[in-house]
Amino acid sequence: MPLIEDSSYRPPPGFRNPHVQTIVAAVLRRVPGVPYRRERIETDDDDFLDLEWVRGGQDRAVVISHGLEGDAGRPYVRGMARALARRGFDVLAWHYRGCSGEPNRQLRSYHSGATDDLDAVVRHALRQGYASLALVGFSLGGNLTLKYVGERGPALDTRIRAAAALSVPVDLAAAADHLDAAAPALYRRRFLVSLRAKARAAIRRFPGALDGLDPAAVATLRQFDDVFTAPIHGFRDAADYYARSSSLQFLDAIAIPTLLLTAADDPFLPEACYPYSLARAHQHVHFEAPPHGGHVGFVAFGAGGEFWSEHRVGAFLQGVLGRG
Repeated sequence: MPLIEDSSYRPPPGFRNPHVQTIVAAVLRRVPGVPYRRERIETDDDDFLDLEWVRGGQDRAVVISHGLEGDAGRPYVRGMARALARRGFDVLAWHYRGCSGEPNRQLRSYHSGATDDLDAVVRHALRQGYASLALVGFSLGGNLTLKYVGERGPALDTRIRAAAALSVPVDLAAAADHLDAAAPALYRRRFLVSLRAKARAAIRRFPGALDGLDPAAVATLRQFDDVFTAPIHGFRDAADYYARSSSLQFLDAIAIPTLLLTAADDPFLPEACYPYSLARAHQHVHFEAPPHGGHVGFVAFGAGGEFWSEHRVGAFLQGVLGRG
């Protein structure tokens, strides 16, 4: 304990295939009934972050962080926001730089270790007067969430009482290499189309800042991080970026109840992203790896349109923060 060896997730008939789980959840799902209200906050470097609120006058809130090339409008974020609002939480789902539909002012973008922007969002949420706060992150956002909580360890603001992270590439180098070489090419191509487009837009908006970068020549995620992510964010190269930003090295220091939920058949993640041994010895990191679920999948039917992961995270947070 807290390794959870007997998960309660049972996929519906026809949903044992991880690619079916991943694609249905990402592409085909619709999540109505999420009354987002947008707010923009300024950052310390003269830029901005766009936030989406679901407010119900609660005294507790959840900050939700999305995945690579996602946004707060993705079905998995909306589904989690709806589920947690139903359980008595205010919800703040935020867009990373360049993900809210409007270009940001600065060249810097977002990346898997950019906990400074997450901290700006958390501090803004706490200034609203909430008695308690929880953090939830998906994939890249899960790495951000785990890194943020682990970096601060026992010095974390005491109002932040719980965290949950889903389908997380806790070892960024292993995950990037897996997506580049072992996972179906469909997933890599989908990310690279969007990332190349953002790189081209940055070249146009910031002449001279990215001399020599040819987005069309970028064929892998590691190569993109080598020529774009690393240099504009102060890393030596992709290897340096991965080494300094992977949340795996921060898990030991986590000092609040934290749920890490990753399907054993996740097509995005290699063995290095499953910290079984650490969880067996950890007081606070609850690691659950259902046999099925894909990447940010965990499809379920019924229960008000909620997926199993939304019910699971909601129950975990209520167990720590109370039922509201």
